[in-house]
Amino acid sequence: MSVQHQRPRPPAPGTISTAVPARLDRLPWSRWHWTVVIGLGTVWILDGLEVTVVGNIAGRLSESGSGLPISSAQVTGAAAALYVAGACIGALFFGWLTDRFGRKKLFLLTLAVYLAATALTAFSFSTWWFFVFRFFTGFGIGGEYAAINSAIDELIPSRFRGRVDLIINGSFWLGAIGGSLLSIVALDTSLFAKDVGWRLTFGLGVVLGLVILLVRRNVPESPRWLFIHGRGEEAESLVTDVEEKVRSEHGGRELPPPAGKITIRQRKSIGFGEIARTVFRQYPRRTTLGLALFIGQAFLYNAVTFGFGAILTTFFDVPTGSTGYYFAIIAAGNFMGPLLLGKLFDTVGRRVMISSTYLLSGLLLFGTAWLFDRGSLTATTLTACWSVVLFFASAGASSAYLTVSEIFPMETRAMAIAFFYAVGTAAGGISGPLLFADLTASGKVGDTVLAFQVGAALMCLAGLVAVAFAVRAEQKSLEDVARPLSEVSPSSP
Repeated sequence: MSVQHQRPRPPAPGTISTAVPARLDRLPWSRWHWTVVIGLGTVWILDGLEVTVVGNIAGRLSESGSGLPISSAQVTGAAAALYVAGACIGALFFGWLTDRFGRKKLFLLTLAVYLAATALTAFSFSTWWFFVFRFFTGFGIGGEYAAINSAIDELIPSRFRGRVDLIINGSFWLGAIGGSLLSIVALDTSLFAKDVGWRLTFGLGVVLGLVILLVRRNVPESPRWLFIHGRGEEAESLVTDVEEKVRSEHGGRELPPPAGKITIRQRKSIGFGEIARTVFRQYPRRTTLGLALFIGQAFLYNAVTFGFGAILTTFFDVPTGSTGYYFAIIAAGNFMGPLLLGKLFDTVGRRVMISSTYLLSGLLLFGTAWLFDRGSLTATTLTACWSVVLFFASAGASSAYLTVSEIFPMETRAMAIAFFYAVGTAAGGISGPLLFADLTASGKVGDTVLAFQVGAALMCLAGLVAVAFAVRAEQKSLEDVARPLSEVSPSSP
């Protein structure tokens, strides 16, 4: 008896059956992916540049003749707090808009906000003006984290997602190196007047941002966002165009068939209530993991970096003007961690690498605290210890951003990134200074040791949470890691 094969039914109205995620995930690495990485990922360099430059020019801004009536304490205190507050609010505000209106509109808008605010900061003539535009600079940068991380994860093939995310988030430290060295040149009064050099440092941020904006215009909207939000034909056309470019680059070689399709009930938006229920009720273990990772890395970094200059000058008589060189070395160690360890997050796996980088950095900081307490370190060896600690800590901290951007459903991704980023930034920018400012500035060895131990303990605790709760997301489609809320039926090959 013959068996008749029936054609599959077309999707019901309001639903779409698509292979877009599988088609994106099976692409080989290409120039198009480099465009995405350069256009979206390089903004972290700007963030590192911003944060470092402001810390390094604080002394110059407070000097007579700087053109700005502000004290060093106001720069590192009120202005820094406003930058952090802006970043937290910007992340939440733009994160919500990113899930609602798309990745591309927002990653262009957030960069525009950053550019405008940074340019206006360079023209500061009064304390209130400087404060206002430090807030809006943070506002734009915070929005970048939500828009960019969600877009990158949705455009990069699953087998490369881990290393790409880590290296991009770790590139913050390239900006930190640049900021340290730039401030040394810009503050040299033999080259620039007191009221000019610090303005030029902000001007360079604007120039770099404009270059990034030119590249970013060529980065498309996320096809995953498009097909969920009723623009399925546009998503299919976009992916077809990308496939043609990749095929041409690889000598016309045919691409492997996509692994399967997904059926989605299309929707225009999702409310805060459903986002909260999804994150806290449906995925409580993943939420606990995200909070632990972000808070742990925030406190470790504050324990090391918040008072690093004061520690070097107080205990080792390092001249204030030379601390930038030490910071550049520490920043290099931070960047090398994600660069060299990133691939292992895709091969060895998320759980092993996340937990081990957190635990190793925490244990090494405990060891550094013990050596410091014994008086066994010099400025050089302490910097070396910090560099090793942060080599592992930076890979771990970058993996926190990777984790929260891939373990929650598509419809909540940008808002989830924004929430955890805001929690981590607030912990680092508000709780950190309150806890560590007096400890690192007291001039007492025991207080500095305690600061190290607090950061180390929270990092180790986060590592233990990762041992229990980390998700094995390596080389898996985002839709397999967290089923979309709009999915009608599970993906089938």
